[in-house]
Amino acid sequence: MPTRLHFDGADYLNCRFAHSALWEVQAAAQMLKRPDRQAYQRQWLRRTYRRAAALDLTPLWLLMPQRGLTPGWLCPPPTTPATTFEDEISQVRATEPLTAREDALRSLAATPRALTAARDRGWLRDPARMLREVSDVLEQIWSRLIQPEWSRMRGLLEADIAFRTRRLAENGLGEVLPEIDDRCTWQAGTLTVRGRTEHERHLRGQGLVLMPSVFVWPHVISTFEAPWQPTLVYPARGIASLWSEAATPARSALTRLLGRGRAAVLAALDAPATTTGLARQLDLAPSSVSSHLTLLREAGLLTARRHGYQVLYERTGLGDALTTGS
Repeated sequence: MPTRLHFDGADYLNCRFAHSALWEVQAAAQMLKRPDRQAYQRQWLRRTYRRAAALDLTPLWLLMPQRGLTPGWLCPPPTTPATTFEDEISQVRATEPLTAREDALRSLAATPRALTAARDRGWLRDPARMLREVSDVLEQIWSRLIQPEWSRMRGLLEADIAFRTRRLAENGLGEVLPEIDDRCTWQAGTLTVRGRTEHERHLRGQGLVLMPSVFVWPHVISTFEAPWQPTLVYPARGIASLWSEAATPARSALTRLLGRGRAAVLAALDAPATTTGLARQLDLAPSSVSSHLTLLREAGLLTARRHGYQVLYERTGLGDALTTGS
């Protein structure tokens, strides 16, 4: 069953990329509930097992039916590219309680056991209590599971956005959207996303938020109900290697050849990235990363191209060969 999003002239001008810490928080909670979503997260799960096991995620899980939508207020699309988790959780806490209750009921009704549990917790009589309890769990997941790894995750998300932005400039929206996932097709101004639900929405000038995610795999989330801005959430490029540590013989030799810092920068460029993005991903000072990039570029291992206000770095064929050992 497909979701169809219909674009008009104004929508092309209002499409934008963003990432969301709050989205990753709630998506991680869903992933912890669903073993079928854990294939690319094994190493992260091993690292966070004890911290995750100490959390009571029941309040969130009640609002996450296996078939059906989670409430939109649980993770509204980010309004700006620079939105912080603190900004986002404040927006959740500020949700009007009766609106939250109405939206939550649609999710709870998909699972009779969840609806009974919500009644037992007093959520339907006191939706403000529901908002407090759910927001508290979101903050606990952020501080204990996501924030310690956020610089690495944010680096991957920003690298995906930089890559897609360049592709958008080169080929246009009609080419970029089908590249995001093979379930996405584009024809005559309509984006069709194959999925388990049927939905149709005319964007009417709102445009579309394109949002890469670490934890959404294997799904593509194709829209949010009004009043939220239409959003396409898709698996970010590079999630297969996000948690892997560089321990292969080729990587070890690369470190001996180039030094730890330059080897780490070269290895991190599986997708085009900026100096700032690499610094966040590798937890290095931007000045150090800039110095490494200059030397690697002079050695013919990287290229650099300007895109808007950003400079994106990519490995050359020689850089790829050194990194992979091929």
